[in-house]
Amino acid sequence: MFDSANTLLLMIDFQEKLIKSVFKGEVALENSIKIANIAKSLNIPVLVTEQYPKGLGATDDTLKNNISGAKYFEKVSFSALLNEELKNYLLNTGKKQIILCGIELHICVLQTALDLLKNGFEVFIISDACASRKASEYNIGIELLKQYGAKIVTVEITLFGLLKTSSHEKFKQLQALIK
Repeated sequence: MFDSANTLLLMIDFQEKLIKSVFKGEVALENSIKIANIAKSLNIPVLVTEQYPKGLGATDDTLKNNISGAKYFEKVSFSALLNEELKNYLLNTGKKQIILCGIELHICVLQTALDLLKNGFEVFIISDACASRKASEYNIGIELLKQYGAKIVTVEITLFGLLKTSSHEKFKQLQALIK
């Protein structure tokens, strides 16, 4: 399912004001930190978007402390791919699998995922590292993502899919993140 050499992590709008305004925002943040640590340990590049940071603030400090070396992109569009710098960066990496998480699932994550799919990427939505203001919006967003071909996964599915085997050199270290 996953090929860590062909994968990158795209984290959408984990900004403090947004985290506080959504249903299960703290859970999504906690799980995004786990997936960021998994990516860092497996040398998977991390990209981060910030929706209108002048108004919504920067990426949450707790997350920021776990994603040193990440590449940041400001945006005002709902789809991150409408940021030409980010789109060109993604296309030039040659990587075809995108692990995607963020806020809000039914708006920015959804529109970004649809544009990624249109551009030939395989998209994995980490459902437990995403949030929306309302549970109903989240649920409909997940259904739409499935209909368009995104794969819905969790932090644990992603972890074990990337590791492939318990004999992986990082298995014990990364397994500890989910216990």
